[in-house]
Amino acid sequence: VQLQASGGGLVQAGGSLRLSCAASGDTFSRYTTGWFRQAPGKEREFVAGVSWYDRGPVYADSVKGRFTMSRDNPKNMVYLEMSSLRPEDTAVYYCAANRILVIGKVASQYNYWGQGTQVTVSS
Repeated sequence: VQLQASGGGLVQAGGSLRLSCAASGDTFSRYTTGWFRQAPGKEREFVAGVSWYDRGPVYADSVKGRFTMSRDNPKNMVYLEMSSLRPEDTAVYYCAANRILVIGKVASQYNYWGQGTQVTVSS
């Protein structure tokens, strides 16, 4: 499956952005998907994930209550709605997918990655 992330940009602290991830090339509904982010000098970290059977998203503690992940299988799309953004949310955001049964919180659990989209939150 191929993934294409978009929607990043520059926003002031407290603002909102919506990231999108378009999937193609396979039956997307069979893939567990995740959003990760990587700030300069830091490791790629888990942000949110939704399993292929969609029992509801799982979030990192740092974004819980501020970010909302959703997927639209018929459209082969995954979204990350981000609100109350903080400067520490600044990073390159990646969507990821794999045919795994559970939501992986480690980057190595995903085989397929989008190209990343930059999110910059100014203070």
